[in-house]
Amino acid sequence: MADMKEKGIVKIADDVVAVIAAIAAAETDGVASMSGGIVEGFARRVSGKNVHKGVHVEVGEVEAAIDLRVILHYGVKIDEVCKKLQYVVKDTVETMTGLRVIEVNVKVEGVEFKETKPGLEEAYRIR
Repeated sequence: MADMKEKGIVKIADDVVAVIAAIAAAETDGVASMSGGIVEGFARRVSGKNVHKGVHVEVGEVEAAIDLRVILHYGVKIDEVCKKLQYVVKDTVETMTGLRVIEVNVKVEGVEFKETKPGLEEAYRIR
């Protein structure tokens, strides 16, 4: 490792890891979309930072922690989709960046209905 330090340091920006995680999550079966929420929209306006919808990451020198907020398709097995989502995001980020992903936390914030009968979506809306 000493030989590596003599050549310089490679730092991967949080935003890069967030983009990779967001794309991997969006491509996972059962995930309808990422959930941004009001706080994230406010943070984007105030900080001017490129906050990625539904993804928060903390990147260190060799490790990363990832938090995802998602909306799933109605009818999927939530626990199975979340486990697969954790695996896919962890594997994709580690493969592309060389970072060790220590955790991928998933918060399901909603369910998306494919076909909506009048009043159905409102009746089952998560409050």
